[in-house]
Amino acid sequence: MIQKSKKIIATGLLSTITTAYMFGSFAQAKGVSHEESSAKAKLEAYIKFTQILNVIEQEYVDEINTTTLVDKALKGLMNNLDAHSAFMDEKSYSDLDMQTKGEFGGLGISVGIRDGALTVIAPLYNTPADKAGIKAGDIILKIDDKATIDMSIDDAVKLMRGKPKTDIFLTIIRKNENKPLKIKITRDIIKLDSVYAKTIQGEKDILYIKVTSFDQKVVGDIKSAIKEHNNTKGIILDLRNNPGGLLDQAVGLVDMFVKNGVIVSQRGRDKAENIEYKATQPDTDTNTPIVTLVNGGSASASEIVSGALQDFNRTIVVGEKTFGKGSVQVVMPLGRTKEALKLTVARYYLPSGRTIQNKGVTPDIVVHYGKVPHAKDDSFMIKERELKAHLKTELAKLDNNNTKVVEDTNNTQKEKDIIKQDILYNDSQLKSGLDILKALIITHKGSN
Repeated sequence: MIQKSKKIIATGLLSTITTAYMFGSFAQAKGVSHEESSAKAKLEAYIKFTQILNVIEQEYVDEINTTTLVDKALKGLMNNLDAHSAFMDEKSYSDLDMQTKGEFGGLGISVGIRDGALTVIAPLYNTPADKAGIKAGDIILKIDDKATIDMSIDDAVKLMRGKPKTDIFLTIIRKNENKPLKIKITRDIIKLDSVYAKTIQGEKDILYIKVTSFDQKVVGDIKSAIKEHNNTKGIILDLRNNPGGLLDQAVGLVDMFVKNGVIVSQRGRDKAENIEYKATQPDTDTNTPIVTLVNGGSASASEIVSGALQDFNRTIVVGEKTFGKGSVQVVMPLGRTKEALKLTVARYYLPSGRTIQNKGVTPDIVVHYGKVPHAKDDSFMIKERELKAHLKTELAKLDNNNTKVVEDTNNTQKEKDIIKQDILYNDSQLKSGLDILKALIITHKGSN
């Protein structure tokens, strides 16, 4: 994240007040211009704010000091700008630093504000929240006994974090459920493994890549996976329930498959925030067909990847509409204090010029998650495999030397890297993506 110093912020504030005071002083002697009127209004607003602070400090029923009042005012101010801007006190700033290092204590859940409600963007893969059954799109009604109505994202995150092995209860509202669900989750140390590469049973020339979040190792890990599976004819890129992460990794991933053009741009009020991130030509794969899987838990960086590849006609996007988080936050440390502002300074725009914010990415082919109806394979081959396994077990029982049957641990490990047919048929989005990818391979489509 970009960092700006307190000196810049403080200087800007001081100059505004000074200018406002000067314009205010001369306003009566000369004609009042628009700029002078605006500066005077600012000064009056600052004076009003100070007066209210003084009244509260002197008259409020409980004793409260100025520092505490200002901190509360700043939190309220930032929360009312948008859902992602925030004033970060010492603890919040420390928590953010810990999170960016990729290991922290908590639930493994990414949340956002949608239509004024605290909503699950996605549970991170294989974390306590994921194992407990939290789903993308769940609305968090209560955290333990505290209602989340009008609660900020940062305050919610503070409540959900805690010591490992301690329990927390989330009361959620879920689509198609008649009443709220109360789910118990046990906190743990969250270690983020961001990339999982697998093959699909019976499809050795297709590489499945699951990206759970965009940390600093994503591009390197994906390149390594592709290099290891060097006979790959097609790629399934799974960005479902990926809440985002580092912009440079999202850009780097798109750059692997796009030769030239603007991958994503950001535009803000300050021209310094208007930046274009362009593709580069070295080591670009423009031929391998790609299918990208997304859902309502795909947000931010994952929306940039899926949307940019879609705009470049470099992928077929399959699944459900994404979350719609396309704004840029900058963390600005406040000088010598251990506090900071997290401020929205720009919005992201895809190559076609469309925005992600509050709109998301619409799949080329909408497929809702669920099971795929199919006839079970009752062929003799399966029966034969089962019979052989049974015979080996019985032979082991008759072995006078009590010889134990030792599993091939290497083979067991390899099986973990293979998506079996039963998993495939329980995931309609993945099954549809695979079928589409096989069609792209056959017809030689998917390259630009």
